[in-house]
Amino acid sequence: MVHQTANTNNANAARASSKSTVMRRLFQWLCAALIVGVLASCATRPEAPSEGPLNLVDVPDTGPLGPVLRRERSLWVPVRWADLPGFTADDTQAAWSAWLQSCQFPRAPFVALCGEVRRMALATSDEQREWMRMRLQPYRVETAGGASAGLLTSYFEPEYAASRVPQGAYQIPIFGLPAAMPRGRPWYTRQQIDTDPAVRAQLAGSAIAWLADPIDAMILQIQGSGRLQIREPDGTEREVRLAYAGTNDQPYRSPGRWLKDQGLISDATWPGIKAFLALHPDYVQPFLWSNPRVVFFREEPTSDAGPRGAQGVALTPGRSIAVDPGSIPYGTPVWLASNGPTAQLDRLVIAQDTGHAIQGAVRADYFAGTGAQAGELAGRLNQPLHLWVLWPKP
Repeated sequence: MVHQTANTNNANAARASSKSTVMRRLFQWLCAALIVGVLASCATRPEAPSEGPLNLVDVPDTGPLGPVLRRERSLWVPVRWADLPGFTADDTQAAWSAWLQSCQFPRAPFVALCGEVRRMALATSDEQREWMRMRLQPYRVETAGGASAGLLTSYFEPEYAASRVPQGAYQIPIFGLPAAMPRGRPWYTRQQIDTDPAVRAQLAGSAIAWLADPIDAMILQIQGSGRLQIREPDGTEREVRLAYAGTNDQPYRSPGRWLKDQGLISDATWPGIKAFLALHPDYVQPFLWSNPRVVFFREEPTSDAGPRGAQGVALTPGRSIAVDPGSIPYGTPVWLASNGPTAQLDRLVIAQDTGHAIQGAVRADYFAGTGAQAGELAGRLNQPLHLWVLWPKP
């Protein structure tokens, strides 16, 4: 199911003694120092290198592995670097920007390492791997019963046209947090919100925007963030980002699972669901009401960065994952291996988010990015998963 590449690096000895490589690292550091001045004007950017190049040492993958570590909802079993499928082939530079984002709000024990993470930002993938071997120990993530296989799904940031006021086809409200909603206990269900005039009266004035398609509104709520191209009452248009603000504290139930349990569909991906509902519109309302949870949003300015995850940092397409924080803490670098009918993934990712359906030891949601193409991948990705956390050595 997963492939394994031998951990070979024939350049290690030459790199340690080569004057040209030392000069190259010095040049990389000088470039990084120049970047500091540029990034200093961008308050939301991660910090850049502030010290000289690191002295990398080749660490044999033969030492003692140490004990199994126990987390709240998982076991971490120490393994060799050679056990990580595809480790020597990944473009780790593509993941480093996500790691730098997490270093804005580092958690123990990564506080002490983030300075070196920044200094390695301009290193090659081979050098970054060598640094990881020096500083980190890989652990295979397992359930309490010793199972190491889990499930990978995906999510994305949708983009939709919207109106600031209800007009024409735009009749589906997207709500901000209602002032009347009590905190910390269940509020009204989706069906009650849709049908009870007294409940709708409590939501008066809290609609941020109006969409044309109730299925799109459901997708927006399940994804937890999105971008809207909003038409204002004066006819002007502008793009805004919707960020997760809270829920009605009702349980989440998968509407796709509801359709499948009714025997109505076999393809429970979003493309399959939308195709079925387009042919059977009478099922749209019960499909929506099968999930009592409603997500509320807040409006934010747009930016080139991704939406913010639960760690409070911008997500990086293809390199950020949502996890169960009881199994893997936020900010942890993770080796992800998942090969199935939709995608072949062996890569470094960073745990930066969570979700209501992301529960269990070996469970992850892969952030695919923004827009329709990302949504196509996110709607179909559902395949086996193996995870290894990369944890600082003592």
